[in-house]
Amino acid sequence: MTVRRVALLTAGGLAPCLSSAVGALIERYTALDSAIEIIGYRDGYAGLLRGDHLTVTPEDRERAHLLHRFGGSPLGNSRVKLTNVKDCVKRGLVAEGQDPLHVAAEQLTKDGVDVLHTIGGDDTNTTAADLAAYLHDNGYELTVVGLPKTIDNDVVPIRQSLGAWTAAEQGALFARNIVAEHSSNPRMLIVHEVMGRHCGWLTAATAARYQDWLDTQEFSGFGDNTRRSWEIHGVYVPELDFDIAAEAERLKAIMDETGCVNLFLSEGAGVSTIVAEMLARGEEPKRDAFGHVKLDTINPGAWFAKQFAGMVGAEKTMVQKSGYFSRSAAANAEDLALIRACADLAADAALRGESGVVGHDEEAGDVLRVCEFSRIKGGKAFDPSERWFGDLMQQIGQPLGSLAPTR
Repeated sequence: MTVRRVALLTAGGLAPCLSSAVGALIERYTALDSAIEIIGYRDGYAGLLRGDHLTVTPEDRERAHLLHRFGGSPLGNSRVKLTNVKDCVKRGLVAEGQDPLHVAAEQLTKDGVDVLHTIGGDDTNTTAADLAAYLHDNGYELTVVGLPKTIDNDVVPIRQSLGAWTAAEQGALFARNIVAEHSSNPRMLIVHEVMGRHCGWLTAATAARYQDWLDTQEFSGFGDNTRRSWEIHGVYVPELDFDIAAEAERLKAIMDETGCVNLFLSEGAGVSTIVAEMLARGEEPKRDAFGHVKLDTINPGAWFAKQFAGMVGAEKTMVQKSGYFSRSAAANAEDLALIRACADLAADAALRGESGVVGHDEEAGDVLRVCEFSRIKGGKAFDPSERWFGDLMQQIGQPLGSLAPTR
């Protein structure tokens, strides 16, 4: 397959890999064949539909390594689903009566694109799958290769999504200062709300990273400067249900002992309960273009804090969200290595004309390969039976036996 022009786009929410993934793809194509032109669509699929793109210059290629130092995306993001015609029309991305998939295909043809790289999560890559299928079924000669970006680490069948390790590390860094707030008032309840709509991996991994840091600390034992006060006292993920009354009884004993309770909560935990309450009141939760409830509009952390506060006898409650802090970071060393490996394979596969999403395939022995688009989907659950999670729960004194799987 002859490749003359490659296009890149980043889409969905931010993750600590977008800037670096763009840089890694530019570096790889430059090393393979500097004659291959590279463009980047602004603001994800929105830019593709508008035909709004940047051209990578020779100077950009020389400075591509600098992109590894930053979070965010140099191309910009948006949440656009090409099969949601109504939303695309409403946003002015296509005209009434137009099919966004057809508009995208025609734009790619007009721009002379041979390969499209999509860098995003399950929504981005399922949209890429829809586009790839449309291109194939309608005679467009174009290869689509995705890179899996999501801090939730919830893309099936990808073992490790780009940016998730960094997000956990950054969330733990955020927690160091937030947990210090336990000393700001007597009987303090702190809820650290971590991103994760359907999957508790990030909450669990963030808590584990925080505990790793805690294990390296020495405490004076003077006043509140004790490990028990800085400890995590509860971790709640969507995959495990629990009895609020029983947990409150356990946490009240900790509050009585230490004068504080520190909780790590996945934003997806309890969402179904909150939404059910809203619907019972006649309120319809706001949803995005993919039909997901907009979590920032229902405030799961505040809801949980309200449930627990009275039962544990908290005098003050604080809810803090680490999501925007952690997802906007530059990739750490772990993620940089993963990004480079995936970007290299993505470019190599594209030159072979092989479409799909690059990642370690859990259903094929964790081999790094191009996973077929038909197998890509979101909502991969975190497995709470993982040994490291069991060790974490044992360390913080939260009995796993009192929690029940939700699915």
